[in-house]
Amino acid sequence: MRPTGGLGIVAGVLDAAEAASPVEAVEAVTREFGLALGASRISFLIADLSGRALVRLAHVRLEADDGAETPDPLGRNERRSLEESATVLPFDGGPAEQAVRSQQVRVVAPGQPGAEAEDLSLWRVLAPVTERGEVIGLLEIVLPQEPSQEHVGEISRLAHLLAFVVIANRRHTDLYEWGQRTRPLSLSAEIQHRLLPGPQTCEAGSFTLAGWLEPAAGIAGDTFDFSLARDLLHLSLTDAMGHGVAAALTATLCVGSLRNARNQGASLLEQVTSTNAALTEHAEQIGLEDFVTGLIGRVDLRTGSMELVNAAHVAPYLARGPHVRTLDLTVDLPLGLFPGTTYNGNQLTLEPGDRIVFVTDGMLERNAVDVDLAREIAQTRGLHPREAVRALADRVLEATGQALSDDATVLCLDWHGHHGRDRDSAHGADRVRASDG
Repeated sequence: MRPTGGLGIVAGVLDAAEAASPVEAVEAVTREFGLALGASRISFLIADLSGRALVRLAHVRLEADDGAETPDPLGRNERRSLEESATVLPFDGGPAEQAVRSQQVRVVAPGQPGAEAEDLSLWRVLAPVTERGEVIGLLEIVLPQEPSQEHVGEISRLAHLLAFVVIANRRHTDLYEWGQRTRPLSLSAEIQHRLLPGPQTCEAGSFTLAGWLEPAAGIAGDTFDFSLARDLLHLSLTDAMGHGVAAALTATLCVGSLRNARNQGASLLEQVTSTNAALTEHAEQIGLEDFVTGLIGRVDLRTGSMELVNAAHVAPYLARGPHVRTLDLTVDLPLGLFPGTTYNGNQLTLEPGDRIVFVTDGMLERNAVDVDLAREIAQTRGLHPREAVRALADRVLEATGQALSDDATVLCLDWHGHHGRDRDSAHGADRVRASDG
């Protein structure tokens, strides 16, 4: 393996990304990586939307036979759209899953399980492709010889650079999202999915935040959102009444109104009040009762002071030290039920080490009655929020036999304190706070 040449490889990567179309940018960049590293093979594995697999994207050229297109037969767990191929690689506890969970590069010696047949005599390196704790995927590099620690460090940095290439180019094409979708979305699910923030994880010096939405078959209108200002963190978790497209449209109006008020510099109570007005006006216009429950909050990052409005929603959980309890908040009316409703802000001072968990009632549905959510939150305290929210949703899925009657949504905030300090990260992830592999 030859040295990558520092700024030289960065310049080459940027040139390759800009020269290629957005659809081919990641392929062009990984090709540059492969040449620089002397790799036998290199692949980008994108994180599946389920959070439980990686997906290998490939371009499958169609060969003409008497004028007919004759693609190769589909492989195991593979699906295609024209010349695009996506092969799902479910997590199985092996090196790939370990790399994602631990956010550490894994070097796999020849002959180890998981290698392709043609790679049994080669070394395999799996490097997390991550940005601010958001898992985008893995960079898989197959090498003819064992990489040195120096080269492993270079690969880790290149994988981080690849994260920005993916983020920049997926804005222009559906290819990456198509690859991530292992199951089709209904129209209502499509609307709901578009309401979620772009990243579902955010690491900062003073906090770590992650959300997860496990949709029911009928899609019931759950959403979560967050936005970071210089000294403030805005967050919300909401649940629109009903199912299907109607609930998704109500959720759209709710989230859009909260974002609009926030972008105009409104206070938390002003955001909630204006959203209630927008929802009640809409309900009057369509002649239907239409409302949203939710928790809308704002954290002053300088002091750790959190203000929360509870609009007829399930109380959030506070994990402090070894104890987990629900927060005793003033409960106001749902958003969109009555015009002129007065909402109250609840004050909470966060302490370093605190974890706040917001859930929708789908996490507490009747056929998941044997799930002690407080106990599950306590048992997942050692997991990164990115892993904890998925583990909590998995527990409810398991209890319900994979048949949710309502969306199950979780938003988890870890408070570290000391706002203004730099994040202790390496190549896109805070490895100290990452889960064990």
